[in-house]
Amino acid sequence: MSTNQFPADRRRSTVRSLLRLWPYARIARWRLVAATTAALLASGTVLAVPIVLRRIVDGPIAHHDLGALWWPAGVLLLLGLAEAGLFGIRRVVVARPLARVETAMRGDLYAKLQRLPVSFHDRWPSGQLLSRATSDMFTMRLFLAFPLVFLIVNSTVFLVGTGLMLALDWRLALVTLVPFVPLTWLTHHFERRYSSAARAAQDQNGDLATVIEESVLGIRILKAFGRHRTMTERFTGQARDLRATELRKAGMLSDLWAVIVGLPELALGGALALGAVYVAHDQMSAGTLVAFLSTALALRWPVESLGWLIAYANEAATATDRYFEVMDEPESEEAPAGRAAVADEGIRLTGVRFRYPDAPADEPDLLRGVDLHIRRGETMALVGATGSGKTTLTALLPRLYDATAGTLTLDGTDVRDLPRPRLRELVAVAFEEPTLFSASVRENVLMGAPGADDGQLAAALATAQADFVERLPAGADTQVGEQGLSLSGGQRQRLALARAVVGDPPFLVLDDPLSALDVHTEALVEQALRRVLAGTTALVVAHRPSTVLLADRVAVLDDGRITAVGTHQELLQGSAVYRELMTGEAAPVPEGSSVR
Repeated sequence: MSTNQFPADRRRSTVRSLLRLWPYARIARWRLVAATTAALLASGTVLAVPIVLRRIVDGPIAHHDLGALWWPAGVLLLLGLAEAGLFGIRRVVVARPLARVETAMRGDLYAKLQRLPVSFHDRWPSGQLLSRATSDMFTMRLFLAFPLVFLIVNSTVFLVGTGLMLALDWRLALVTLVPFVPLTWLTHHFERRYSSAARAAQDQNGDLATVIEESVLGIRILKAFGRHRTMTERFTGQARDLRATELRKAGMLSDLWAVIVGLPELALGGALALGAVYVAHDQMSAGTLVAFLSTALALRWPVESLGWLIAYANEAATATDRYFEVMDEPESEEAPAGRAAVADEGIRLTGVRFRYPDAPADEPDLLRGVDLHIRRGETMALVGATGSGKTTLTALLPRLYDATAGTLTLDGTDVRDLPRPRLRELVAVAFEEPTLFSASVRENVLMGAPGADDGQLAAALATAQADFVERLPAGADTQVGEQGLSLSGGQRQRLALARAVVGDPPFLVLDDPLSALDVHTEALVEQALRRVLAGTTALVVAHRPSTVLLADRVAVLDDGRITAVGTHQELLQGSAVYRELMTGEAAPVPEGSSVR
């Protein structure tokens, strides 16, 4: 997914986007109310200071009564202590509950990613998903903890402070408030531009995370082919793009900040000059002017923070949009209703068609009417040319993808009628590219059957001829490292095979499970695997005659259809396609062949 897959919608409402956080934020709503209340009270103490100053200037100072300064000075001290204490309370009140909000959101996102179909993960780079689970989550939590509270507090303080200035002297108040007309237009214009830049930066950050992840996982390839400079150039180019976007954001924010700070300062200077004239002509007391200027200065932070708060609100809104782009994805692609399954046993595919969701409209379906019956207890080998759809067909059985049309049944039950957890208990898979996790050998193998005991683990390892596990430093408890890169390709493949057979599944799907093994190990695995296959119904993708010979029958996939089914010998005699796949020699098909 490129960064322009989800361009910023100019009609997007920042408020509507942020309101989508409410179902999560509501668990901390009372803490947020308490934090906002504490911040409002703290800001109220700041606005009380000008009133006290007015009393000091027009009272003790005007009358040269220094003894009367003690009590107002004490009030100012108490106001300062109250302000510090209330702001401290605000931070303490929201820290823990907002951490729970972030945990809940991250947990929901992770669970959603586990439920989403494989076709979703085919489209989305992992770096984009990673950035949504980390940096975007932090942005949303920080917005709830600080900018959200102060958007409310600063707006309230500004309104109360404006009312106080009008009460002190409406003429000076009007002079001070003149800049807010152009500032209103400016902030609206800024928000639209900044929102687009914020979205671009977050998407570019996700793309950069993808490059870093690919570089780490593919470090052996990069070093082997001496292409680390190529990847470095790619990384540098994307980092420069992100830097340029961030600088563009900073430039917009600095322009806004210059105006937000500059215009009120000019207005305040004008109010000071006008107030001095009023005091000189006895039209205003010195205490009133001091109180007015103190109030105006107290409003500097609410005004000056406006640009930053709006900017961060937009950052949080785009982070929220990115989060819910994943959460709003449908969890399963609805397949058309198929025909009622015929009551039979084993695996049956009837009229199965499939095309990838992102396939061009003018491209034919990858599978175009597959009909195949694998009898219960039978092992069926599936052969076909590269790109014929063998791996895709095997992915339909555990519903990693849903068939576009047709039906797939297991012992007479449509796979779409089975809950996915139950279906994946029934169907075990081993892929050609074995994937291991940063965990122990035991944990990796027992992913195939979490409830299996040590005896079943040992039996599965024996079937896969994974005796090398005994020689590992901690045996089955040895950590294999990320992607299992501390093991050889053949060792990873054997552990993946052990994971598939450990739970004695009733249905087994093996996608060329022995491709990385040497001839001697392959023969030993095949011998042990025969005993497992005798007790299950299996579909085995095969490329070599040795793997084909594990099967009772063989099906040939060609041009999106099953074109022939029979034993190995029957197909050598009756199928030119099969003979060419197995021997590399094409020959005319004998007349009168009974192989279909």
